[in-house]
Amino acid sequence: MIPALRFPTALHREVADLAGDFFSSHACVDTILVVNSCARGRAVAGSDLDMAILITPAAPSQELQSLTMKWQQFMATQPAVHRFRSTGRFTQVHVDIFDGRMTPTVWDDGGGPDTFEIEIGNRVAYAAPLCVAGTYFRQLQSQWLPYYEEQLRLSRLAMVREACARDLDAVPFFLGRGLYFQAFDRLYKAFHEFLQALFVARRIYPLAYNKWIREQVAEWLSLSDLYEELPPILSVRRIEGAELAANAEALRVLLERWTCLGAGGRAAAQPGAPPNGGPTTPLGNSGVTEEPSSVS
Repeated sequence: MIPALRFPTALHREVADLAGDFFSSHACVDTILVVNSCARGRAVAGSDLDMAILITPAAPSQELQSLTMKWQQFMATQPAVHRFRSTGRFTQVHVDIFDGRMTPTVWDDGGGPDTFEIEIGNRVAYAAPLCVAGTYFRQLQSQWLPYYEEQLRLSRLAMVREACARDLDAVPFFLGRGLYFQAFDRLYKAFHEFLQALFVARRIYPLAYNKWIREQVAEWLSLSDLYEELPPILSVRRIEGAELAANAEALRVLLERWTCLGAGGRAAAQPGAPPNGGPTTPLGNSGVTEEPSSVS
């Protein structure tokens, strides 16, 4: 039994229903999705309302832009939306309209990380339909869940690991030139790439690489010991000191320890980890029973 979609306030629900009524009147819309914190049951009164509108693949290419413009015009006239935005300094209504096409990129020497796995996670695995899941949305679930095909996974894992190692190599190079802030920037980029590799290695879609890190690593992956090693990587008392180089080497050790594949192309299994990632208790009403919901 999948729990009903829950909102933190009546106003969140009112604005979501307002968007649902608007988009359901357009024939090109397949599924109206609630995403991020509201879909995961983690939203609070000051949280944004994040929604994603899936249109059918047969819709004309200009339909996405047209529908976005119509929604913005409609939203500007709605008192409920204005009331919602006035409840907090950072409280917004975010509605993304997308056509379901998710294509992996091939990085150049400075590429990475990208949002390919995050997009699938937030818009397919962890999204909760506001009402009924459409045919196209269920096709996307079948295509991408529980994870994408193995050849692509192995090639992306190799690409991400290589990019992470290259950025770690750059840290002492920039330090040697006195480019301390650029060295920190490369370390932070490598940190995101490490998280991307970690999730790809375990066939689990992430929420994000810059928030909800404890929940994703300690709870979803059951890697609480690994999580404790992550905050010190980005903790630097003196940016012009030797800490950046030491932290880069510490991250390199974690990269080799946690993202190398064992026999059969699998990362070492961790006891107690849920089979497909995310909370063992399903959230939302998407019809997906083994994955959590998205970000924010």
